[in-house]
Amino acid sequence: MALDRTQLETEIKEMIISSVNLEDMSSDDIETSAPLFGEGLGLDSIDALEIGIALQRKYGVKVASDDEKNKQYFYSIETLANLIEEQNNG
Repeated sequence: MALDRTQLETEIKEMIISSVNLEDMSSDDIETSAPLFGEGLGLDSIDALEIGIALQRKYGVKVASDDEKNKQYFYSIETLANLIEEQNNG
């Protein structure tokens, strides 16, 4: 059974919180459409790598490190959910 979109986005938020050790945050603290990097959550390239590994383990999502679309994929919770849905429903 597939997760609904809200459940998927909450799962991604929780996965990011645990992957990059944001213990002082909850999934409610992360806006679905807010940027994850820079002025958003302030994540960096090491965090992106951790998130990429977690996405592959949990959802089977594969992203090449040299993919020009990575910035789009990793922009927000919303874009990560889109990526997961595309690859799992493709």
